[in-house]
Amino acid sequence: MTRTGREASRRNDVHDPALGLRIPNRYRHDWALFVDWCAAADHHPIPAAPETLVLFLHEHPAAAATQRRRLSAINTVHTGHGYPAPGRTEPVRRHLDTTRAQRFDRLSRLLIKRAVELPTTGWPSGLFGRRDALLLVLAATGMTFTDITRLRRRDLRLDGDTLVVTTRAGERFRLGADPETGDHPAVAIYRRWVEIQAFLDQYPGTHLLRQHLSDPIEIITDPLDAEQARQPLLCPIDRWGHLPHGQPMTAQSISALVRAHLSGRAPTRRTLPVPQLDDTSPGVEPEIELDSGYYERGTAARSRDHEALEDLTDVFDEIEARTDALLQDLMGMLEGL
Repeated sequence: MTRTGREASRRNDVHDPALGLRIPNRYRHDWALFVDWCAAADHHPIPAAPETLVLFLHEHPAAAATQRRRLSAINTVHTGHGYPAPGRTEPVRRHLDTTRAQRFDRLSRLLIKRAVELPTTGWPSGLFGRRDALLLVLAATGMTFTDITRLRRRDLRLDGDTLVVTTRAGERFRLGADPETGDHPAVAIYRRWVEIQAFLDQYPGTHLLRQHLSDPIEIITDPLDAEQARQPLLCPIDRWGHLPHGQPMTAQSISALVRAHLSGRAPTRRTLPVPQLDDTSPGVEPEIELDSGYYERGTAARSRDHEALEDLTDVFDEIEARTDALLQDLMGMLEGL
């Protein structure tokens, strides 16, 4: 659309005085329907949560083309005023496409099953297992791999027995109990990874972490400080078990790991034996008696070395002069070519 066309379109926009919004004329009826429903159901029309939009579509059944038009209206108003489009989220897509929803439900159950099966103890198997388990749980929500890489430690929190994940775009996922078993695998998996991060906050380095994964101890998780809150939630792990706190995983590596776990071809991390920590109890240092000529011999040695090395400065100066002369000769030869 040309600049003139956009200006003409804006002149035809409808203004919503109650919300202070500019509504494209072609979407005014669909937007008004959504706003009226939000007022009656006590929801915020802007910014609207994806769950609100799903409920709105559920209570206003219509043909697929009509629902898509309604979504376009709501998305356009949101993006036109600086908000993320709530209709471009996985819960809304699944509501509109039942085939997609069924396929995704099967995939989610398989991802959770794979996550629960991963090891949680042992070195380095438990370290990789805890991270990959949380990675699979997040992938099971339907969020994109890019959104997973952007998650920070502050973006996940526990609300009772529910894990709440908020993406950078403001999309929120709530992972509660398994409807069939009543278990909370997502919560347990999240807690195990948080334990690793909290341990590293208190004891940086892999030496003690190896001991912890072989013989876990209780870790008290303190509230995150500002720096810890900004750290990536998931980071790469090298073959030595080192985790760079400030480096997030890439979307490509997350995609590859998810596919590998789904296909059963994920790397097998063999559990290695961990040497026991040495006894750190303070020992008794043996007494050492120095003979009476110890200090005299040391003084004599320093005096002798000083005299032997006194001429080194002149030697270095001579070497530097010869080097400069050779460099000048080389430059002269190059200029003559």
